[in-house]
Amino acid sequence: MTMTQTNQAGTPRFWRDPALPFIEARDVLDGRQLCYAKHAHETFSIGAITRGRSTYLNERAQERIGAGTLVLMNPGDVHACNPIEGQPWSYQMFYVDAAWLTELQHQLGFNRNHGWQPFSAILNQDPGLYAGLTGLYRLLTDPQADTLGKHCALLAFFDELQQRLQPAPARRRDDNPRLELAADFIHAHCTEPLKLEAICAAAGLSPSYLSRSFRRRYGMTPHAYLINSRIQYAQARLRRGGEIAEVALAAGFADQAHLQRTFKQLLAATPGQYRRAGDHAASR
Repeated sequence: MTMTQTNQAGTPRFWRDPALPFIEARDVLDGRQLCYAKHAHETFSIGAITRGRSTYLNERAQERIGAGTLVLMNPGDVHACNPIEGQPWSYQMFYVDAAWLTELQHQLGFNRNHGWQPFSAILNQDPGLYAGLTGLYRLLTDPQADTLGKHCALLAFFDELQQRLQPAPARRRDDNPRLELAADFIHAHCTEPLKLEAICAAAGLSPSYLSRSFRRRYGMTPHAYLINSRIQYAQARLRRGGEIAEVALAAGFADQAHLQRTFKQLLAATPGQYRRAGDHAASR
């Protein structure tokens, strides 16, 4: 069954449903106290600004956005949204499994020889899409709505999103492909105490070149990429009901307090707030 968690003004509310494992959602009624460091997700992320204004950073672009705006982040896009000078703002976010969305693209006629085809737009102000996304949130968090209806609504919305925004094939990057080897190595070994020399050896790059070029390619340093990967690992363990202290150590953090600080810095929520979505779902 679906979980909903009481949302006080500045407290994030997470929604997950084991019957729909390819998506999760989050709602914040007052984001003035929630600040994000630059981070990235493995999922496709789409959100609706429901009140107020905020700053929006996506890769090298930065915008001031307001209510009625949709924000879109492809998997791996480095981004952050933050309040403007203490002004209130509210938002709803959806995190969609990239493999599920890729299969939907293929079913819609996108070339099956290509994997995920990213969106070129980083924001959108189409009133119809905005109303569709906020309506989708209301439906997903409605405890009286059944799973079939929710699943059909998800397919209908993301079908319409693809057709309206027409994702384009990924642009070719001019960067050294060995940088991707470095990123893959960091992600695969993120729970270990990595040294720069090990990353360089795996990718066949010098430390100076890696340090200089990795940030240009991924929008963060190798160390920041490592920490971001650890948070993604911790999220996956917490979704499966892992105990926070155990997850902290398994993810490579020194202790629970270290995970707590870093989780809040990147995701503007505590591990406990994120985990409780699964606790409530399991109890229903």
